Amino acid sequence: MNAIVLAAGNGDRFHNRTRDSKLLHPFLGQPLLLRTLDTVRDAGVDAITVVLGYQADRVRALVEGAATPGVKISFALNPDWRLENGVSVLAARRSIDTERFAVLMGDHVFEPEVLRRLLQFSMRSDESVLAVDARPVAPAVAAEATKVRRDDSRIVAIGKDLADYDALDTGMFVCSPLLFEALEASRAQGDTTLSGGIGQLAARGLMRAVEVGNATWRDIDTVSDLEAAESVLAATSERA
Repeated sequence: MNAIVLAAGNGDRFHNRTRDSKLLHPFLGQPLLLRTLDTVRDAGVDAITVVLGYQADRVRALVEGAATPGVKISFALNPDWRLENGVSVLAARRSIDTERFAVLMGDHVFEPEVLRRLLQFSMRSDESVLAVDARPVAPAVAAEATKVRRDDSRIVAIGKDLADYDALDTGMFVCSPLLFEALEASRAQGDTTLSGGIGQLAARGLMRAVEVGNATWRDIDTVSDLEAAESVLAATSERA
């Protein structure tokens, strides 16, 4: 299984502490991006394309200098990294040679079980699936999140401004190559977000959802996000 890991953004909300890419910042003693790559490997992925952009040379050097046994690492460059993340997914298009591939955020931390659940999900060859979190969250958290509305296991709508929703987007996907066409169609309409492409698939009835259940995951946007996630993941590791 191949995976695309998005590592191109500059993480501007993290920059009250540093101008460095937040993916270089330690998370439980390990650079955040390397933790994500290790988790992806532990879930069963054996080929990863890391999409570079902001501080590309430093991020690439970090990955190349790390030991990732059992995984083939390649890189794709997104020169338009200031645009939304759908452009980063398109930058990795040539590296995908499988019928299915995962798409993951370099600044998300999660348990391998979530990705394993996605990889094992049974669906048609033209369908894609997103891990969603249906647990209640504080209004402030929901306001920042990308939201989804489902009809049974099918996603029928996605977006940050969705008023009627029943789960949150975790940023973890397993997709068919139709995602690339959907992203191109969305970009032609002026929307370069990954959610725009996912919305195109949802409109065609090709987008499924899997709940994360009680599994732990966190989106790291700010320093406080990172510190809170460290506490949660450390406690999870101790229980395991």
